[in-house]
Amino acid sequence: MTWTIPNIVTLIRVILIPIFVSVYFLDWRWAHEAGAFLFWLAAITDWFDGYLARKLEQSSAFGAFLDPVADKLIVAAALLMVTHTYADIWITVPAIILLMREIFVSALREWMGQHDASDAVKVSFIGKAKTMAQMLALIGLLSGLEVFLGVTIYWVTLGYILLWIAAVLSLWSMMSYSIAAWKVFK
Repeated sequence: MTWTIPNIVTLIRVILIPIFVSVYFLDWRWAHEAGAFLFWLAAITDWFDGYLARKLEQSSAFGAFLDPVADKLIVAAALLMVTHTYADIWITVPAIILLMREIFVSALREWMGQHDASDAVKVSFIGKAKTMAQMLALIGLLSGLEVFLGVTIYWVTLGYILLWIAAVLSLWSMMSYSIAAWKVFK
């Protein structure tokens, strides 16, 4: 393992997972909001580690492996947490779609990499848009906030909408990656 600043930031994201989950389930008035804040902090480190890797020219094979794993671990944890909290089909269905897509695309990228065709399934704009919608949805849903300091903000309502947008973008990107990979499959 290469101990670079970006890799350390990514490892912090992995370490934040059990902390974020534990805080979220505390029997404390602001536990959900604090959990949502820790999730937001972890989401910011995802952008930050990539930025640092490019800026400091500290990209590494270990970082290229760990970064997507850290992303999938924290998102999977958050999706499970919101399906537990809301116990609602309108959360569960998009959460399942998002998890299925992550597993499928990860396996597809691995398979394409073994066939020297990983460029065909590199991250696309649709994939990045899905990630943004998904992260914002999860922050809103984890926070549980509709009113904050007397101001109506509709974070949960926005979270529902963004989770469905992320699910649609997820299916779209999965189909795009599958079509791009089809030439290698044949």
